[in-house]
Amino acid sequence: MSTKYELKDLATGKTSTLEARGGTLGPQVLDIAPIVKDHGVFTFDPGFMATASTESRITYIDGDAGVLLYRGYPVEQLAEKSSFVEVAYLLIYGSLPSKAQLEAFRNSITRHTMVNEHLLRFFQGFRYDAHPMAMVSAVVASMAAFYHDSTDINEPRHREIFAHRIVAKLPTIAAAAYKHLLAQPFVYPRNDLRYCSNILNMFFAVPCEPYSIDPIAAEALDLLLILHADHEQNASTSTVRLAGSTGANPYAAISAGVSALWGPAHGGANEAVLDMLESIGSVANIDAFLARVKDKRDHVRLMGFGHRVYKNFDPRAKIIRAMCYRVLEKFGHAETPLFELALRLEEIALKDEYFVSRKLYPNVDFYSGIIYSALGIPRSMFTVMFAIARTAGWVAHWQEMVSDPHMRIGRPRQLYTGPTQRDYVPLDRR
Repeated sequence: MSTKYELKDLATGKTSTLEARGGTLGPQVLDIAPIVKDHGVFTFDPGFMATASTESRITYIDGDAGVLLYRGYPVEQLAEKSSFVEVAYLLIYGSLPSKAQLEAFRNSITRHTMVNEHLLRFFQGFRYDAHPMAMVSAVVASMAAFYHDSTDINEPRHREIFAHRIVAKLPTIAAAAYKHLLAQPFVYPRNDLRYCSNILNMFFAVPCEPYSIDPIAAEALDLLLILHADHEQNASTSTVRLAGSTGANPYAAISAGVSALWGPAHGGANEAVLDMLESIGSVANIDAFLARVKDKRDHVRLMGFGHRVYKNFDPRAKIIRAMCYRVLEKFGHAETPLFELALRLEEIALKDEYFVSRKLYPNVDFYSGIIYSALGIPRSMFTVMFAIARTAGWVAHWQEMVSDPHMRIGRPRQLYTGPTQRDYVPLDRR
């Protein structure tokens, strides 16, 4: 049963009927399309804080209750029982795979991990100190020049081939960017390794000696990828949708998402956590730092605590916290000053009434940066790791959008506050 609202213009007395649409979960949304026709006005919602830009069946978030569902499945269950490859299948295809379907999908991903040799040569053109995200964004966009035979967005089989290719090849591209940063030889993917083990091998193996993959490192990475796989209509996902709505090839849309993720307010949050810890310096300085955070006249922020969406707690943080402790214990970094500082800051903030009353609990970014650092992944690669995970969600959203027969190009409106019309003044009279 639909709900209808009457909107009345107090100046003219004119009214229009707005229909509320309900989803399977979450609040209703108000269809405001009649406002322009009936009243000649747009709505104003900076940051899209109260605007539903699309209809989707992929991910649901209840920020007040701390709920995150992928295709209806709680992220806690998937983190405990699933793998990133299976979660990618779930996001892309809409349901959990059978054993045969999962094996076929895993085999396809494994055999798509190689990238064109000419594509690899692109890395030789980047400066030795180029940021990995700049390289990844550029190389992903260039993939359309190599795989243009399967970029017809109206062809379902092409969409599926693209989905498998980008999920498979992004770790290989990321590893190439990392090796370029180190001036080390590129390490090719191996078909005998699972997804996360393959990533670790491409990152850390060198030709001169064998590399042994630690199972806890692979497990931790798999967990991080699951927790970052999708997060509804966030900035980068919305960017992928907006770019894709033009009919652009899918690699261009994903590249746009990578660029959006690069922003420190989005994918760079876990990097900001380590920057904050380094600025604190030592456990002895924590009290003074927290005093500055509480001072409204100071602009110091407590990074990695609280979340724009989750108002009580981040469900991903509760899952990853235990893994963070396992990683630190396994790799012997618990006594490293930076990690000791992080754990002490967590302990103090969780007991401080100021932060508890404001529900500023550690979020997923607080722990993910610590884990990546403990695994030996440098800070400049943190957002790249995020991109590897989020690619599964981006692909799912892109496919959902372009397969919709009613897809329309995105076209936000604006409130214009510039000059009114004025006449051109010749140069000699200015």
